[in-house]
Amino acid sequence: MAYIDRGGVRIWYETAGSGPTLLLTHGFSATSFAWQPQMAALSDAYQVVVWDIRGHGRSDSPDDPAAYSEALTVADMAAVLDAVDAERAVIGGLSLGGYLSLAFNISHPERVAGLVLCDTGPGYRRPEGRDAWNRLAVGRARHFEKHGLKSLENHPLTHGGRHKGPQGLALAARGILPQQDARVIDSLPTIAVPTLVLVGEHDERFLAPTDYLADRIPGASKVILEGAGHNANVDQPEAFNAALRDFLASFC
Repeated sequence: MAYIDRGGVRIWYETAGSGPTLLLTHGFSATSFAWQPQMAALSDAYQVVVWDIRGHGRSDSPDDPAAYSEALTVADMAAVLDAVDAERAVIGGLSLGGYLSLAFNISHPERVAGLVLCDTGPGYRRPEGRDAWNRLAVGRARHFEKHGLKSLENHPLTHGGRHKGPQGLALAARGILPQQDARVIDSLPTIAVPTLVLVGEHDERFLAPTDYLADRIPGASKVILEGAGHNANVDQPEAFNAALRDFLASFC
């Protein structure tokens, strides 16, 4: 367990195991605790790296709204890789973490050995789709500003509300969640690394985006996990880990 300093913002990360590096990014309002089943199962053959997005978990939650953006978060991911001496890694994430993994591939393709995209989507090509998403992001921010962390008290992905407070989540919702353009969705046909697209069978909102990802990314593998919802890696950890291990063994 360690911190890196990113211009006065401390970013928390943790590693387990050795071997090819796997960087896993959690979803919005979750924490790196969500990846504990994967750290335990995969650290025998891989260096598994998890971290807390700024505003989440044990990372800092700065008061300045300008400290939250997709670009800064992608740069945090690169800095975490630098901290663990990983020139290249398999980049994976769930929900927001999957979208950020795609954004990372655009900014740092030379550092991406493979992609793992879980219960996520590629964003929106049309402005009206992005506008609707961005209104949802503002709604998430207002929820935390009004209700605090009450909705996360029994959330399995935050380990009893490990966040420092609601303000960081609200600022992350306003700064990291919004989408400004179609760069990510337009990048899918250019992805040139092995890619696993995985979704829980009951994650109805992300079944169609999963199909879209699998159809547009050249050579992508698709897995639908029976009995799993949006948090597929926690809902069905053994099946998730088996699918991930099979994917990694095919090229790592």
